[in-house]
Amino acid sequence: MNSYIVQSQYHRCGRKKVQVSYDSIAKIGMGDRTCIVDLARMLNLGPTTVWRLIKRKIIKPHSSPLHPGISEACKMARIRWAIRLIMDYTIPQEPTYYSMYDFIHIDEKWFYLTQKNQRVYLANNEPYPHRSASSRTKIPKFMFMAAVARPRWGENGECEFDGKIGIFPFTNAIAAKRTSKNRLKGTIETKPVKSVNQIETRAMMINNLLPAIKAKWPPHEGEKVIYIIQDNAKAHILQSDPEWQLHYKQDGFTFVLTQQPANSPDCNILDLGFFRSIQSLMHKKMPKTVEDLSGAVYDSFNELHPKTLSNVWMTLQFVSNEILKHKGNNDYQLPHNKKKILEDEGRLPEQVKAPIWAVNECMQLYDEWKANQ
Repeated sequence: MNSYIVQSQYHRCGRKKVQVSYDSIAKIGMGDRTCIVDLARMLNLGPTTVWRLIKRKIIKPHSSPLHPGISEACKMARIRWAIRLIMDYTIPQEPTYYSMYDFIHIDEKWFYLTQKNQRVYLANNEPYPHRSASSRTKIPKFMFMAAVARPRWGENGECEFDGKIGIFPFTNAIAAKRTSKNRLKGTIETKPVKSVNQIETRAMMINNLLPAIKAKWPPHEGEKVIYIIQDNAKAHILQSDPEWQLHYKQDGFTFVLTQQPANSPDCNILDLGFFRSIQSLMHKKMPKTVEDLSGAVYDSFNELHPKTLSNVWMTLQFVSNEILKHKGNNDYQLPHNKKKILEDEGRLPEQVKAPIWAVNECMQLYDEWKANQ
């Protein structure tokens, strides 16, 4: 058999790849980097060359979200919140977060019948779908309250409790006042609550949320003290609310309302990613009527895999680490931590450990701030 020796330098033939230094990009103003064409002009390159640099990951596209403003008092509240999630006896040696199995996060969100812009992929020469509405500001929408807990998994990986307490619409059943081409007079119609205030929220929590928790909570759990985490919206009630005080203890359960820090959607499971997952599934169903919208939200909530919810609970603990590392600020990128890879390798922790240096620095910073108040 004949053998051939191929010189290794032959693969170096052809035009050399364009190289762009870090400084040449960083010195360009942000306003001149908002699209590939502008960036290419500032770098004296062609748009296709810049596109190839993006594919080679030499240039990184980034969408810059607008974060809530954080005051010094809010930073301290976020630090205190993150530290309170750590088990006290673990702080001196190896700070570890609570398992959070007795937490329930609640939040509200508007779900729209359709998006203003819907991206789809069409076959060649397929006609473009046409969508229309009388006004973009009058797209039908419902507000829902969702409640989720941390899922429980058995020794063999089976889901024993999916953590989905429920999702409840703020709607009223109203009889039609007059006949129209769509329905007769007296037909019961589902109408959204136009203004969700404390009265509506209190009724939703007492009449819908608490019965759902009692019905779905794992029966083998021990002491049933459940902390309901909510944001600081004006429509939310406090633990001291007189009517809530009549219902917060029932059937062996004790429900404690707890407010998360102000301007901190990253401290709530639903805002952290679960609502986004539900909304993505819901818009795939493309509902046509308000009744279809309600059903699509219910179906999307139930169809979402418990592992997705479990991963968001893990992300919450990693986010708490970022809050401590950044001294209560929110100038960090949302951590992902390769949860799927860690799970496949059997190394995904149930309780995340916090960096002891960040915990000690934040505790000292909080004590100094408190002493100066």
